[in-house]
Order: sequence, then structure tokens, then C-alpha cells
Amino acid sequence: MSDIPRLTYQQYRAVRRLVHDCCNYDGGNCLALDNGWEPCICVQSISYSLVCKWFRTAVLPTDKGLCAALLHRGRARPCAECGTMFVPRSNRGKYCDECAANVRRRKKAASERERRRRGHLEAEKPCNQGACGQPSKGD
Repeated sequence: MSDIPRLTYQQYRAVRRLVHDCCNYDGGNCLALDNGWEPCICVQSISYSLVCKWFRTAVLPTDKGLCAALLHRGRARPCAECGTMFVPRSNRGKYCDECAANVRRRKKAASERERRRRGHLEAEKPCNQGACGQPSKGD
């Protein structure tokens, strides 16, 4: 039982919202536990731990941040951009998937701006008939 994660109150509330998306959830009862005689209450909706295996495998992965925080506690990291928990694909991962695309786009745009700025500074432009304050070369 030690491998069953305990939930904080915020995680419990998020799990309660997700329980309603489970295909076995029917008005507070669990169809998977129902034996046909009397309805059985959904244990995941009243527990502060993840006890339902179906919920763990089918419903919880739809919320990636909550899944990373609960099931991958040792490997999960907070995103450097938004702070949500995510499981990095390598040991160098800093950003979740959503933020990684935005950060990559921003860095590429900054790199291109810097490249264009350097290109403009290095190229010498001819003076436009003394408009820059220097006498033109033809005078």
C-alpha cells in the first residue's frame, strides 16, 4: 500500500473533477464495482489516495501536470516557464511541452534579430550626400 500516492487538498479537488470523466462513473457510483444487486459508491471520489487502477491508467493521464505530480514524483520537475509539473524526456529538460515551443520560438526570433543587427553593423553603407553629417566622398 506504500506505492499508493496520498493527495493534497488541491490534488484531491482536481481528481474529483476528473472522476466525472471516467467511463465507469455513474452518478457517484462505480459501474466496474457494481455486482448488479446494489450500487457501489465510487471509491476514487471519496478517497485522498489513488486507489482505483482504472482511474490511474485511463483517466489520470488526460491531465499531464497532475499525472506527473502524482505518479512520477521522483522524476517530475517544475517547468521553468510556467511552474507546472512535468516529466522531462531527458536530464536536460527545463520546460513542459507547451512552454518549450514558445521558448524555442522566442529564442530563435532573438537569435535572428541579433544576426540581422550584426549584419547591419558590419556592412558599411555609403554616405547619402552628406546626410550623415560627413562630407560626401565625391567632394
